[in-house]
Amino acid sequence: MNAELVEYLKQDIRGKYIMEIRVWKVTDKRYKNGLKYSLIFIEKKSQKKVLMDNHHPKKPHIHLDNIELPYDFIDTSKLIDDFKLFIFQHFGEIV
Repeated sequence: MNAELVEYLKQDIRGKYIMEIRVWKVTDKRYKNGLKYSLIFIEKKSQKKVLMDNHHPKKPHIHLDNIELPYDFIDTSKLIDDFKLFIFQHFGEIV
């Protein structure tokens, strides 16, 4: 699979959290929008987490700790906005 990294951000937030956003443009037909993504927000101490990804063979989905929920992908901008909203709802933190 050809992949070009188009969005990347990794941050250590206040020494308490790790956030990493990776979005690739791909030619693989299994990714109908031509994008593969992985967004991660983890509390270092407790391992409490919000993850969003669309790895094959699964469709876009969200992990809130050990719960997995479907996600309706629209575009990268909305994906990142939704990710930040899930972080706020799950952790009470604004990033």
